[in-house]
Amino acid sequence: MRVLELCAGGGGQALGLDLAGYETAALVEIEKEACATLSHNRPEWNVVQADLKILKPDTFKNIDLICGGVPCQPFSIAGQKLGQTDERDLFPVAINYVQKLKPVAFFFENVRGLASGSFEGYRDQIVNEFIKAGYYVEWRVLEASDYGVPQLRPRFVLVGKRNGAIPFPWPVKTDQRVTVAQTISDQMGKYGWKGLEQWMKKADHIAPTIVGGSKKHGGPDLGPTRAKRQWASLGVDGMGIANDSPAKDFEGLPRLTNEMVARLQGFPDSWKFMGKKTAVYRQIGNAFPPPVAKAVAEAMRTWVSTSSKTKSKIKPVQLDLVGGL
Repeated sequence: MRVLELCAGGGGQALGLDLAGYETAALVEIEKEACATLSHNRPEWNVVQADLKILKPDTFKNIDLICGGVPCQPFSIAGQKLGQTDERDLFPVAINYVQKLKPVAFFFENVRGLASGSFEGYRDQIVNEFIKAGYYVEWRVLEASDYGVPQLRPRFVLVGKRNGAIPFPWPVKTDQRVTVAQTISDQMGKYGWKGLEQWMKKADHIAPTIVGGSKKHGGPDLGPTRAKRQWASLGVDGMGIANDSPAKDFEGLPRLTNEMVARLQGFPDSWKFMGKKTAVYRQIGNAFPPPVAKAVAEAMRTWVSTSSKTKSKIKPVQLDLVGGL
């Protein structure tokens, strides 16, 4: 399947689909640092740096799947929950791309705030637009920790398929959850930090959701006050991002490096991010975890290969809703 990804960011969703065996036709992203990251890691990809509000859908041909993480700030607490009145809301653009290119299927992800009652009207409006375009639609909130990622990170996932109302085979949860200590202890102990063993006892839990932030806010840190308290309970100073691992005689709570944050998002060490520290952190923090993207992509392949002769009225299906923040 040939994939067009909108708002590709630092490549979390793109990498997940790539690992699932999809062909990347093109990736659209407005930020130059993120485009540099995509091109550096996959030189063969067609990376288009452009504003989706200006770029025309007919730029692309023969697209089987449209996906992406359209800006989520309009539906998040940090973004003040302005919803469709927020200039950063690109869902209408995503809908237009699906209407014009008519892919076999689509797969969009967003913050779980879009699943909340506050946005029920707008969520239904989005779903109904896809239904009118001829798609059967489902949505669900997935927890990244259920798919091998060591943080909660609930994400709203919206999928749609043409030609028949067949239930989406949502990916099966993994049996074992991975902790922060299991994931980054080698990086924390890179220089022989004496406090590593004690730190690992504190960090033997799943992390809270990593917050990427936006250009409208300051430098990189691990989120609002509540999140910082949660990180502190894991033995991590959430007030900023470190340039390197703690030294041998370091005392106090260590900060995460961007390399550690990338692992906690499910990125392999081989995936390199371009740009300065803050730009890199935002790419990582705003990403859709690759293992979750891969799991959904594999389920999507099964889904689109299944046909149906169902002619009844298509209705959206809501499953396993996780409460909002």
